[in-house]
Amino acid sequence: MAERIEQRIEARLPELEQLERVGLFTRKEIRAVIKKASALEYKIQRRALHKEDFINYIQYEINLLELIKKRRSRIGYSFKKDEIEYSIVQRIHGLFKRATEKWKDDVQLWLSHVAFCRKWNKKNQLSKVFSAMLAIHPNKPALWIMAAKWEMEERFSSESARHLFLRALRFHPESTKLYQEYFRMELMHAEKQRKEKKEFEQAKMDLGEFSYSEEVLNGEMARIIYRNAIEKIKGAEFYLSLLSIAKLFDFTQDLQKEILENLQAENADDPLTWDYMARRELEMGSLPSPECTSKQMKASEVAQKEERCCAVFDEAVTALPTEAMWKCYVTFCLERLNRKTNSEELRRKRLERTLCVFSRAHESTLLPETLYKQWVHLLLEVGLTEKATEVAAAATKRFSQSVEMWHTRLQVLIKLNSSDVAQCFEEAVRQVKSKGCLPLWTLWVEWSEGANSKEDTQALYQRSLFVINPADSVTMKEKYLDWAYRHGGYKKAKKVFTSLHESRPFSLEFFRKMIEIEKEQESCKMLNLREYYERALREFGSTDSGVEAFLGAKPSPRQTSKLREHSLESFEDARGRASGKICFQIHFAANWTLVKNADYIELANVSDRQYRSAEFPELVGCPHFCTRF
Repeated sequence: MAERIEQRIEARLPELEQLERVGLFTRKEIRAVIKKASALEYKIQRRALHKEDFINYIQYEINLLELIKKRRSRIGYSFKKDEIEYSIVQRIHGLFKRATEKWKDDVQLWLSHVAFCRKWNKKNQLSKVFSAMLAIHPNKPALWIMAAKWEMEERFSSESARHLFLRALRFHPESTKLYQEYFRMELMHAEKQRKEKKEFEQAKMDLGEFSYSEEVLNGEMARIIYRNAIEKIKGAEFYLSLLSIAKLFDFTQDLQKEILENLQAENADDPLTWDYMARRELEMGSLPSPECTSKQMKASEVAQKEERCCAVFDEAVTALPTEAMWKCYVTFCLERLNRKTNSEELRRKRLERTLCVFSRAHESTLLPETLYKQWVHLLLEVGLTEKATEVAAAATKRFSQSVEMWHTRLQVLIKLNSSDVAQCFEEAVRQVKSKGCLPLWTLWVEWSEGANSKEDTQALYQRSLFVINPADSVTMKEKYLDWAYRHGGYKKAKKVFTSLHESRPFSLEFFRKMIEIEKEQESCKMLNLREYYERALREFGSTDSGVEAFLGAKPSPRQTSKLREHSLESFEDARGRASGKICFQIHFAANWTLVKNADYIELANVSDRQYRSAEFPELVGCPHFCTRF
């Protein structure tokens, strides 16, 4: 192995000598490069190979290339590139090849090699990389598309790109993305040939040497791809994706017409088909009255287009009365309503149309749950509060198990200061299952704080803890403690904490809040603080997730000392001085719990072993205590 490494280092000497000779590197820098390269070579020549070693070596060589580039630019020297950069680039290719042969399944490693070849314009090498990568990963359509695009756009080889797409479709005969990109590529090729032919004709050049097939120029290859694709892939969404691609090219009118006819014939029962046909009316012209002014003409034209769209939608919901179809109709109306306009008349028409469509969909019992909320908000915006209340009630009647619908209805009643809020809350918690009803209870207690007495609010908090899911009760405990401190002071908060400190589950924030409350008191009690910290440690100190939540990041063994330091700071903040024995006991408990199976952590701020032994004789036998004292 040593001989092989020496040979590889010796192979670098000519380029290093050139670097020194032309003044790009100093002799000291050359020695540093040799030293670093030797260390990296040893790592990749071991029996047990690691991918990170190859990545580090490649990154080092790339950084070296960047440094040489900057040095060349600085001194204005642009010669000897074959002797210097070429050999480094070839070495990087060799490293990538070894790495990808060893770790064939790492797609990111292959893509890094592709990116490197592109940056240094190594087309022949990149072609080989693509071939090797696709042989290993033929099951990834995105890689086939990448290779075909490169052949088409950078090597200008439509034949190679077409060959890659055809090979890819043999592996993925039902891949929508492959068909879409193949379809696009053939249209781009046709457009390119049309431009070339036009330029030759304008220059009055003889086209005898060039053969431009009329079928290719008219997009017949793309038509063949389209017909093959729709035999394997069904659905309006796929048809529309090909149609949107065809519309990017101005010579595809016949192809667009064929796609549109097939779309209507094959997917007449798909809401996307009707949605497209309706929105298509916006692209067509209209005939506004000649006596209108320019602004009026524009508004009138837009209004006529929207009316034609709605006529198609009306026909659609009659022919296809489904929830998805009504959703398309309502979504269109909302989109038009949200468009800015200076015409008050057009704005009024859009609003009336939107509210009418909402009502029709609701009467048909086909309005989706997600759109009820938007309907209610729209009614509130335009001042139709009574109608908003009725709609919210109807939504909760239809979707009685939906937390979001009840939440929306309750928000409306609270906003309108309705007298039915409490009754509605009771009905909501009866209808909705306990799991997932946390938003309702949160809204209820927040409303109760401003509307009811302290006793009623406290009773509501206590009731919520017994009704809702145990996992959700964690949040309610935090809110209960915070409310008790805000409305009843320290004694009330202490009483609430005492009543809940054995009622699991807890959150770390629950204990943090109580610790902060205790520290805010003028007569802070050390025994109380010790109790809160010990309880928090018992609940969360023995797991990595608990430590991570406390520290704000995943801890290493030494980072766990932050918990001990946090305890110290808390006691010193409370008293203005360290609190002796009790303080050390809490620190010791934290360390013992968190790192008993990890490396020993050096206890800070106390370094005299004899002092510790004398002050805390009961701890002398503990291995954590004895270590590093």
